[in-house]
Amino acid sequence: MTILITIAATLSAAIHVLIFYWESLAWTRPAVWKRFGLLSAEDAETTKVFAYNQGFYNLFLAIGALIGSILYGLGATDAGFALGLFSVSCMFAAAIVLLTSGPGRLRAAAVQGVFPLLTIVLYIASRVTES
Repeated sequence: MTILITIAATLSAAIHVLIFYWESLAWTRPAVWKRFGLLSAEDAETTKVFAYNQGFYNLFLAIGALIGSILYGLGATDAGFALGLFSVSCMFAAAIVLLTSGPGRLRAAAVQGVFPLLTIVLYIASRVTES
């Protein structure tokens, strides 16, 4: 189970690191802002500060998911479980918020939320099977 948790958490983190890159480092590139539904370079420039900040939220959640799975794998199961589950739960909750933020967000929400949801299920299953 630990290997599956590590794989799922790493995939969750990788997606969120990519989102960090897009939002915080590459936001004003046309390929990036178009991906997020903006209509012009001016819109990207106007929203750059907000995207920059939001990108770091994604990075911090990715770090939490990775550290949680590492701690879990190294035997600090309670700390790893708590940190990892919290981090991927926030990722999944953000995907739900994205889904409810307007039409046409299903694909983006699925990309953002499927691996965190899988990781949540695996963390909980690991505790159920311990009992």
